[in-house]
Amino acid sequence: MAARAGTERHDYRWATQLIEPNTLLSRISVLKPKGRRTLLAIAGPPGAGKSTLAETLVSALGETAALVPMDGFHIDNRILERRGLLTRKGAPETFDSSGFLAMVRRLAEDDEVYIPTFDRTKDIAVAGADVVGPEQSIAVVEGNYLLLGIAPWRGLGDLWDFSVFLDVPMEVLRQRLVQRWLDQGLDSGSAVRRAEVNDLPNARLVRNWSAAADSVFRTV
Repeated sequence: MAARAGTERHDYRWATQLIEPNTLLSRISVLKPKGRRTLLAIAGPPGAGKSTLAETLVSALGETAALVPMDGFHIDNRILERRGLLTRKGAPETFDSSGFLAMVRRLAEDDEVYIPTFDRTKDIAVAGADVVGPEQSIAVVEGNYLLLGIAPWRGLGDLWDFSVFLDVPMEVLRQRLVQRWLDQGLDSGSAVRRAEVNDLPNARLVRNWSAAADSVFRTV
């Protein structure tokens, strides 16, 4: 997906606002949300470790926090196949981006929000499979495109109370993404092709065209 006019390219290799997990927890505890909940964005390329960091934060924050993955907004494989996009699954255009944006707005305003999840074993999104309730004052949202400066994704930017970008070198991402496909049973050649044809272009898009985060979590 090509970047459009009006987007701003950011090079996270030169980012200076680094943050550690304990410091991040301290920052979250003093945030004053714009809406009903504190909305924390954990963004970064595929394979960067967003899910791990988000799960760690939610576990540390306890019952007041809810985990909200973007993966529940994958468009169904049957629709992607009709549109010739199945081999690009995971790219921005293969998500229900408008639906995701509407859900994030609801998280900021509504007491209770039902959210979809993604069943990786069946490779399918499951509607209404989880709920963020009134007792959860923090939503930790994780996904590749939370800071992407391309419409409609860029509409998310003003909704976040705090954002973190996971900065991982491309060579490390490549190793992780190939291993991810190997772990799913692909042979070596197929795993490399899947990573290089789809995953790594998406990773470059995220690294090059995401808006600057409030802080950067750098791993090697």
